[in-house]
Amino acid sequence: MCTVVTLKKGSLFFGRNMDIDFDFGQQAVILPRECPVVTGNAGTLLRHYALIGTARMEDGVPMYAEACNEKGLCMAGLNFPGNAVYAERAKEGKTSLATFELIPYVLGKCASVKEATELLQNAEITSDAFKPTLPVAPLHWIVADETGSVTVERTQKGLAVYDNLLGVLTNNPPFPFHLKNVKKYAGLSASFDQNSGARVDKTDFSEGLGAVGLPGDFSSPSRFVKAWFLLENSICGESVKEKVSQTFHILSAVAMIRGAVKTESGREDVTAYSCCIDARRHAYYYKTYDSLAVRRIRLSEKYASGDKPVVFDF
Repeated sequence: MCTVVTLKKGSLFFGRNMDIDFDFGQQAVILPRECPVVTGNAGTLLRHYALIGTARMEDGVPMYAEACNEKGLCMAGLNFPGNAVYAERAKEGKTSLATFELIPYVLGKCASVKEATELLQNAEITSDAFKPTLPVAPLHWIVADETGSVTVERTQKGLAVYDNLLGVLTNNPPFPFHLKNVKKYAGLSASFDQNSGARVDKTDFSEGLGAVGLPGDFSSPSRFVKAWFLLENSICGESVKEKVSQTFHILSAVAMIRGAVKTESGREDVTAYSCCIDARRHAYYYKTYDSLAVRRIRLSEKYASGDKPVVFDF
């Protein structure tokens, strides 16, 4: 369970909620340009764009959940169980990548959504595991820059790259469902009088009736619609501080509160962390469930020019 929003106000602010029922050892990790990106089937990138994001370090390798490279291209993987179906083996003539290789490889090679789309349209995602003790994660992905975003899904039908004009992604069902479902809410408005379902005496109610019918539960389709509505109606100032703040406010509106959502196994699903990446300035902001203090780590030249991952504990 996760939500991604892409706030484009002059530049891109890429926000993500990590909704999960366990601690996966997340840390902020910078991958410098000369730290090799080794893949099982697509070769090794000895030199690449530097990137920053959230990852679990496993045997010295960052397993990224989301990241941004020095060109301002962002990418995140979100849970997609039941629908994610990967190829059992690499395909000749295709750039074949395992799920844990996808983010560092795409962000390492591509400077824009256009370049990433071209790479992904000639790619295959395989079911190769990093090691036997780490099961393959069922994921789909969003890739974004200042010009737009795409959604990447590998299902039983094969690999698809969809234009994502809404700039939002959550979880199941597949992305085409969300595109159709959100149309049912096109009549909602931030203004009191524009929603035909709100033709009531304003003196009897508070503001906000223009959005009567906006979903408020924690399901993936509902979070998608609510995040889209908030993003579509978002107003904020011109400063970086205001844009970062606005991104976190949108994420907070679709966050998981401890005790409100339980998994099939009875575990509590919570928003373990929220992050916002200022793609133009390569700054990574984050806060955790138990600390609302927003911290910042920047992909400076000092860190970008090394040859080993730079790790910051949350």
